[in-house]
Amino acid sequence: MFTNFFYLLREYGVPIGLQQVMEFYKGLELGLASDIDSLFTFARLVFIKKLEHFDAFERAFAFYFYGIEIPPASKEDLSLLGTKPFQEWLEREISLGNLTWEDFYHNLSKEELIRRFWETVLEQQEAHHGGGRWIGTGGYSPFGHSGISRRGIRLYGASRNRSAIKVIGERRYMNYASSSTLKAENIRQALEPLRNMVPEGPPTVLDVDETIFQTAKRGGDIELIFDRELRDKIRVILLLDNGGVSMLPYVGLTRLLFSKVRDRFRDLRFFYFRNCIYGNVFIDPPRMKKYPTMKLLEEGPETRVLIVGDAAMAPEELLYPHGAIEYGVDDKEAGITWLERIRNRFKYSVWLNPIPKDQWETVYGNETISTVRGIFNMEDLTLGGIKNTVEYLNSR
Repeated sequence: MFTNFFYLLREYGVPIGLQQVMEFYKGLELGLASDIDSLFTFARLVFIKKLEHFDAFERAFAFYFYGIEIPPASKEDLSLLGTKPFQEWLEREISLGNLTWEDFYHNLSKEELIRRFWETVLEQQEAHHGGGRWIGTGGYSPFGHSGISRRGIRLYGASRNRSAIKVIGERRYMNYASSSTLKAENIRQALEPLRNMVPEGPPTVLDVDETIFQTAKRGGDIELIFDRELRDKIRVILLLDNGGVSMLPYVGLTRLLFSKVRDRFRDLRFFYFRNCIYGNVFIDPPRMKKYPTMKLLEEGPETRVLIVGDAAMAPEELLYPHGAIEYGVDDKEAGITWLERIRNRFKYSVWLNPIPKDQWETVYGNETISTVRGIFNMEDLTLGGIKNTVEYLNSR
């Protein structure tokens, strides 16, 4: 029982294991899921440990128990174009003569296609009123909202008769899935776990566990134990590639990351470079005010260093002395030497590459990308890449 549901969760990207399955069955034996509402809540508590998997769970639950497939994307997410529901809708619209392949490839933008798709999807979810078959409002169909069906799925809308399990509504969690497009609301959440909590200040925080232990040890004579407050002492250096033509397509993405990192970390310093780091970095975007890289290396080794750049350059820029392409920069040491010094000084360092990971081996500059990957742990500038970066820095 529920075996196929477990496999379906895995297919939808929810990482469940045997221990969770055993906990689920144990809960069923204890009567923790007496109806579909409580089953949904209980299963989510057991199987979901991270916010990023909430949406996948809700979609899998809706498909397994009600046969409704929800696209794994929001209305604005262009990744929707690759989903099965969108492809099925496209083929149907073309077969009905509402669209042509010419429209799909040339006449209509991706945003317009997605808008039309959602209009069709929501036509039944929002515009149909009454009846007992279609998704809509009112009536006695088990799908929709504000109806009189005893049990069903409420789609959008507010609860009226309290007879539905709230599975399909506003998509609250999809922005946190690793495959989602990087956006302002999810990048901050992805950076949040990056902390360095250390005791600081006078002992003013009550240590409850130690107080109980010492009190019991003294035969009930209360002994209050205080400890110093844990404060986030993380220090971050952000190095941004701000000069190469190859970075132009990623300016918006880089700005978004920069703004969220600046908002998230109080102790933050940021510098700029072009293509590769040499004897100087710069403290201003036009790269006019130099800052010695050797002075940067005097920062504490516990500092977290994030380098953002495509790492795509001529091999000479990375491997040879005097190889810098920037006018006026004539460094006697190769860029790779400076990168290795940064890596050796800061064990908490990661290179974030805006080029999608699946293009690293074929794009221009793949040789230098491969070399830089041999020095730094490299992730692409996606939500999944940032999450991997945070996990890597925390594990270090």
